[in-house]
Amino acid sequence: MVHPAVTRLSALIGEPGTPGDTVDWDELARTTGLRLPADYRDFVALYGGGELDEYLGVSTPPVDGSPYGDLLDALDFDPRQEPAAPTGAAPEDLEQGRLLPFAGSANGDVVFWLCDTRDPDGWDVVVFRRQHRYGEAAWVRFAAGFGDFLAGTLDGTLANPFGDSGFTRTPHTYRHWRRPL
Repeated sequence: MVHPAVTRLSALIGEPGTPGDTVDWDELARTTGLRLPADYRDFVALYGGGELDEYLGVSTPPVDGSPYGDLLDALDFDPRQEPAAPTGAAPEDLEQGRLLPFAGSANGDVVFWLCDTRDPDGWDVVVFRRQHRYGEAAWVRFAAGFGDFLAGTLDGTLANPFGDSGFTRTPHTYRHWRRPL
């Protein structure tokens, strides 16, 4: 059964045009100590790495041949260690937390999980907006996981987290890395 957030997301982006990517999640957890959220695992199995609306690239753990298989390259903390309490509640303090990037926009914005609990299904999403208006925070935290964040961004139930208009056109599409341009 597919995670409800991925079902919601599928209703917005359509059925996958190609098979998703195969990742041995148990092996990944065994060798790195990293467990990833269930909605993300379901998304990778269904859609794989690729681009949402030719705007947001979604990374995966290493997959042979995939230019999006770079998720582990940005792992800069030991997942086996107990997460420390966040350094502060202010958006600027988020950059000091245990962050793992899983997506990036065409304009250089970066989307992270805030890995502040042992349970990856409890990780919030944090966006670093490379270009933001004067007086606005560069770091924005969303009380949402992977699938709910993406679906909410696409359907407008979450405020646009990006430095530009991002996902304003419809219908929304997802292009797997194996599908030619």
